[in-house]
Amino acid sequence: MDAPERDAAPASPRQPEDGAVTQPKLGAVGWLRFAWRQLTSMRTALLLLLLLAIAAVPGSLVPQRSSDPNGVSQYFADNPDLAPVLDSFQMFDVYTSAWFSAVYLLLFVSLIGCVIPRTKHHFEALRARPPRTPARLSRLAGYTERPLVVPEPAEGTAASTGSATDAAADAAIDAAAAQLKQAGYRVERYDLRGEASVSAERGYLRETGNLVFHTALLGILVAVGIGGGFGFSGQRVVVEGQSFVNTLAAYDSFNPGRFFDDANLDPYRLELEELDAVYETQNQEAIGQPIDFTARVSVQAQDGAAEPGVVKVNEPLRVHGTDVYLLGNGYAPTITVRDPDGEVVFTDSVPFLPQDANLTSIGVVKVPDGLADQLGMVGFLYPTQTTLPSGAYTSSYPDLVFPVLTLNVYQGDLGIDDGVPTSVYTLDPSSMEQLTGGSTGVDSIELMPGETVDLPNGLGSITFENADPDAAADDYSTSVSRFASFDIHNDPSQGWVLVFAVLILAGLLVSLFVPRRRMWVKAARRPDGTVVLEYAGLARGEDPGLEDAVAAFADKHAGGPPQPAKRNPST
Repeated sequence: MDAPERDAAPASPRQPEDGAVTQPKLGAVGWLRFAWRQLTSMRTALLLLLLLAIAAVPGSLVPQRSSDPNGVSQYFADNPDLAPVLDSFQMFDVYTSAWFSAVYLLLFVSLIGCVIPRTKHHFEALRARPPRTPARLSRLAGYTERPLVVPEPAEGTAASTGSATDAAADAAIDAAAAQLKQAGYRVERYDLRGEASVSAERGYLRETGNLVFHTALLGILVAVGIGGGFGFSGQRVVVEGQSFVNTLAAYDSFNPGRFFDDANLDPYRLELEELDAVYETQNQEAIGQPIDFTARVSVQAQDGAAEPGVVKVNEPLRVHGTDVYLLGNGYAPTITVRDPDGEVVFTDSVPFLPQDANLTSIGVVKVPDGLADQLGMVGFLYPTQTTLPSGAYTSSYPDLVFPVLTLNVYQGDLGIDDGVPTSVYTLDPSSMEQLTGGSTGVDSIELMPGETVDLPNGLGSITFENADPDAAADDYSTSVSRFASFDIHNDPSQGWVLVFAVLILAGLLVSLFVPRRRMWVKAARRPDGTVVLEYAGLARGEDPGLEDAVAAFADKHAGGPPQPAKRNPST
């Protein structure tokens, strides 16, 4: 006979008959709460910090408009197809781009949402009492026992064995509490189930260091943001013997912060007296490699005397609230153009931009007035001229050993009369006639320091001036002036960034090397009536020195060899 079927249990309202588990719907508020918890987790903060570092990489791979506008223009000229694509992704304005700002703001919000709750919890933990002594210390790390020393009663006095043991136990626990407190522990005395004990904990400085680390990181983000808004960065090329005044009009390029007011500029005067360059001459495999560049300058305040200063690579000069950095250098040949009557119509030291390690340099000379037509010249300077097997010129050494200047001359419209700004380092020959070089059949003009030649078509003459005419005839080491490219930077948040950086380092070291520990000492009573001192500890996280610390404290407190630990069989 078949067994009667049992009535099926009613299905749970949360579990359908087919056995599938139905999760409750979060809803809009639930999803927002979930997203906030994910954003404010420490893992997300670290991920965003890494993402911010990765997002900053393109800023070092391509020139930025904020620091190298000429480099951006040159990049567009050299990469006409790729540059517009990169520009559409704001690769030339990385640090002000929408995607970089988004990562920056998310990291900012994540750190705030992470630090504030942890700080609140940490303050509550600091005010809380150390936890109660566990009933079974034998389950904890470093568990050890020591005998309780009960002093003999004084001669002529009578005292029960139980009272003497209890007094000795109380005294031992009081002594343990005092010693733990001296060691930096927070202590709390407990008397549970007739057993005296002391609970101690230390290492809250570890969490304090962790909070200091993240708070200082947040401070750096704030300081950099504020400093970028109120600071500025400007670039200026200065030739030896020339100077510039710290005013807005004097900069070649100027990038103010969003909240910067140019009325705050301190109009000091900076003159480049000399630029010293040292090149390798001993190591045959590194001949011509730069060793050191030193710009010797003088700085004069608006109402003060000139003071000397030195600017080196990675050694900026701090002056009048700004940092002056040496970005680059090169040669600036002094060129003089005269009309057919011998009158000077142009004379200037023109910076030529280096093209290779041996300072083969290219420059543009524009003569807008004084001649029948506007004149433009594209020149190449070879500090140590050498002829290649192809017949082309090049430089074999970056210093001035045998300097040669070649010029291709153009006549026509320079394109500067329409009010449209043009770069001093480029020449648009589309509206000009080439007179020398190229396919003209006329050799390019070739000059050495101190030489003068006639311009074609009777336009006049051109002179490559010798910057040191008193030098020996075969000594060209000072025949051409040098220029230095300076970056003048003002960041009012530098001091704060330094403070926060020190706090980050200090907080990190504390959080790494301060262990978080709890330790207990208990006068445990055995079934036979004897009392032993039990010691144990507990660490939050990895603490390889915990067991040794417990044993060392037990030896110090009770003395004597450890007793065999009587662990509970169930453990």
